[in-house]
Amino acid sequence: MKKIMLLGSGELGKEFVIACKRKGQYVIACDSYNNAPAMQVADEREVFSMLDGEALKAAVKRHMPDIIVPEIEAIRTEILYEFEEQGIKVVPSARAVNFTMNRKSIRELAHTELGLKTANYKYAKTFEEFKKVAEEIGYPFIVKPLMSSSGHGQSKVDSADELEKAWRCAAEGARGDIKEVIVEQFVNFDYEITLLTVTQQNGETLFCGPIGHVQKGGDYRESFQPVKMKKEHLQEAQRMAAEVTKALTGAGIWGVEFFISESEGVYFSELSPRPHDTGMVTLAGTQNLSEFELHCRAVLGLPIPEITQEKIGASAVILSEIETDNPDYTGLESVTAYTNTYLRIFGKPVAHPGRRMGVVVCYDQKDGDLNALRDKCKDAASKVKITDGNH
Repeated sequence: MKKIMLLGSGELGKEFVIACKRKGQYVIACDSYNNAPAMQVADEREVFSMLDGEALKAAVKRHMPDIIVPEIEAIRTEILYEFEEQGIKVVPSARAVNFTMNRKSIRELAHTELGLKTANYKYAKTFEEFKKVAEEIGYPFIVKPLMSSSGHGQSKVDSADELEKAWRCAAEGARGDIKEVIVEQFVNFDYEITLLTVTQQNGETLFCGPIGHVQKGGDYRESFQPVKMKKEHLQEAQRMAAEVTKALTGAGIWGVEFFISESEGVYFSELSPRPHDTGMVTLAGTQNLSEFELHCRAVLGLPIPEITQEKIGASAVILSEIETDNPDYTGLESVTAYTNTYLRIFGKPVAHPGRRMGVVVCYDQKDGDLNALRDKCKDAASKVKITDGNH
């Protein structure tokens, strides 16, 4: 049995903990607030800000875990190198987490060092720099904080009139203490995918079927698997994913995002060194192993002989429209009346407008109609409403 410390205890962490508990592991779930989703299924919990380096060191010293698994961006990531030096395994590696938590580091690695195809980009630390860079990149463009998650602080800018609002949005959405943005040329892509990539301690790199997804404000709203794409585009995405994950080192699952242009090919976009929110579609049994089971096996060094596509699947998120510290739910019976459909309520103790509170996943046989399945899944998710349990 291994003692695993999870840094960040959201809905993705919760599913990872469940996978670990099924393998007989011991898990300490950490987050900045109490009763986070993963804490509800873990053996122990710790509540502290992981941006507080001393608090992080103290928690690790208290528990002396065998493995540390980061699940969020808001971590004092440079300290992870110290833990590795102490003999604690960091997933996938301290190098991987440090690079991928900062958009500048990962973009420089992918584009400058590895030569992967990306959108044109520049950086800005002040509003004056931002205005200058905007003219150099040209409109429209995408602006993102160097450190953020779930689309926070990200926006598309179509004209100079929107610069001030976009800069403010990026500053407010940034995580950590790095106040810098990346400005990316807007790519006229036909669709975007997440390619879940699994690196193993003693085995070859494996790929899940490509996952299509729809985002709003940079945050995922629905995903579906497998998305149909040209063989040469899939092979190029797999080549890029294998190259960048090898350079970052370590074992685990990676969510590698790409823009696909039918005429211009494959553009590397972003990468997360952990289960990906769009990969929640794998909870529908689309694969022989879900992304959480894959991550658990890779982390523990257990063999993953193959990943097979078993079904087609779709996911659609459940968002809160209200603010409440006691969320309740209506419409559950409507969702469970659908065939081949699963409902997952995350168990977040507080709801905010626009906060992701649950997901619906649906599946069908391999030869099913994926577009019809997507519509069914979105319809089912729309039945669930978050209410204020205080009234």
